[in-house]
Amino acid sequence: MKVIFLDHDGVICLVNQWGGRLKKRKKYIEEYGNITNDMEMPYEYRFDDFDSKAVSVLNNILEETGAEIVVSSDWKKWATLEEMGEYYEKHGIIKKPIGYTTSILKSDLKFYNYFTELEETRSYEILEYLDTHPEITHWVSIDDLNMSERIDEDTNEYFWGLKNFVWTPYEDEGIKQSGVKEKVIEFLVD
Repeated sequence: MKVIFLDHDGVICLVNQWGGRLKKRKKYIEEYGNITNDMEMPYEYRFDDFDSKAVSVLNNILEETGAEIVVSSDWKKWATLEEMGEYYEKHGIIKKPIGYTTSILKSDLKFYNYFTELEETRSYEILEYLDTHPEITHWVSIDDLNMSERIDEDTNEYFWGLKNFVWTPYEDEGIKQSGVKEKVIEFLVD
């Protein structure tokens, strides 16, 4: 099986959509009254929107490779897998996610460093998913956090990070960045 570990913010939800969920939340509260927990709102009010051109690029990758999606984004904390699948469908993504990476607490990390906490945590979550799913033959992680493989300068040994990783450092372009699609596909084809 081929899998894309997909982040949302900075990959398919770009900076021009950020904050849209706050407007949606405000509108929901104005219409239906106060809430004590965002999970009380329907899922479509909990998230910012996806960029339509980024979705198109993702769909091209899915069609060309036949890969499945596993959500590594922290959005997994705010919706069930079924709700996330419906949100994907609503935004035109041709495949619903098949799973979420588990959430690891920073206290579980081997090498905790405040500045790399998010990157390190997410990379370990992906590695844990891979360990528990031996049916995965090809995979890639796409993220705006830099989770590329780190090598210890003193020992020249692997420290943490991912080999099969494509970085999207420009939050206004995400997966639309020049060359990103091609790099992703390279990890997913023989």
